[in-house]
Amino acid sequence: MNPSASGWISKFGHLVDKETEIFSDFESLYQELKRNGFVYGVHLDIPPFIEVEHTLSEDEIAKINLLTALYFTFQFEKKNADFTDFVNTIFEYYKALEVGQISILNKILSGSKTESQLEKLIDSRIYLGGNAFNRAFGNSLTNSLLYVDVLIFRIYLHGKIPMMAHAQLLEYVTINIAYHALNSKETHETDAKLLQLLASSLTYVNLDEAKFDGSYRDLFSQNFTQIEKNYFLDMACLTIWEDKSLDYTESDYIFGLGKDLGKSEKEVQSELNFVKNFFENNKDKIAYLNDKNLAVQFYDGMSKNVSKLILRNSKRLKKELLESRELLALLSKSTVKDLSAEEKKKVQNQLLDICKSIPSLAIFMLPGGALLLPIFIKLIPKLLPSAFDDNRIEEN
Repeated sequence: MNPSASGWISKFGHLVDKETEIFSDFESLYQELKRNGFVYGVHLDIPPFIEVEHTLSEDEIAKINLLTALYFTFQFEKKNADFTDFVNTIFEYYKALEVGQISILNKILSGSKTESQLEKLIDSRIYLGGNAFNRAFGNSLTNSLLYVDVLIFRIYLHGKIPMMAHAQLLEYVTINIAYHALNSKETHETDAKLLQLLASSLTYVNLDEAKFDGSYRDLFSQNFTQIEKNYFLDMACLTIWEDKSLDYTESDYIFGLGKDLGKSEKEVQSELNFVKNFFENNKDKIAYLNDKNLAVQFYDGMSKNVSKLILRNSKRLKKELLESRELLALLSKSTVKDLSAEEKKKVQNQLLDICKSIPSLAIFMLPGGALLLPIFIKLIPKLLPSAFDDNRIEEN
């Protein structure tokens, strides 16, 4: 399954239809979403029943986990596993929330399958803005509050309370918990980055109008389900996880919050241990914990995503390259000596011509796209016969 290509939602439906007992209940689903980072707003892994051909990017992982969470929530709450019913329901859900510019999508995709519309809509939930160039190369922030969509969906399926008001309440309490958890300890740069990510992910709450006076804790007793309270506790643990020890003020806050949420000290400690172990095991994979400077982060992100595009179009690219004798000769020459300025210009122009012929690579035609061609050229030897690269070491 390729979540960056059209038809991926239909493919998901086909894969999930072949499985019988993936998750036994909502709690088992929640634990899986914690293990792969989705609940914490980081996107590291997907459920094992999903088969993918290529390494997934962060946004692709987020798409799969969001759809997985929504589908099984639908199945548990409605006792219905029909995928067509689910797709129609989830589209109506987002339409009712008025997110993802539904009215515009309806005009653009008039007559399209609901699955196609939903693919565009989920894209709009994953990204936090940025232009098409940044999105295509993974440099647009990914929504860190996607799990709130799942909690609101449960409310929508029950239909007992006003959905939009509850959506605002969930986000309001979540951002307050992160804010007060951060202020219970000495401010650290990565913690501040986390709070910025959460704040930028708000959909239903205007941050400029939000109150941070502590009154949010008065809302716990009557307004939230146990599942929602579990999420609040995990978000609090997430914010204070880093030093792996609690000083007096941190301990007072987290255990006091746990008590307000109806949790025992043992339950709070268990969640603290879980989140600490999760981030310790995955610290090298989580972007906002990375100390690299912006230029290095940008290059790394570009390299990873250019590689994804090239390898996913490898068959067509190989054919196009082998049919361009002059380009092939210049690329072969570049492996043993520097090309002249004129030769480099020829390589660039001919590569861009090839990109024009492959829709997935049209992104290279955008302003700034040509700057990525050196990364492109580094990957080309992998696509061509071994005779092209005398120094290639074949992998087993």
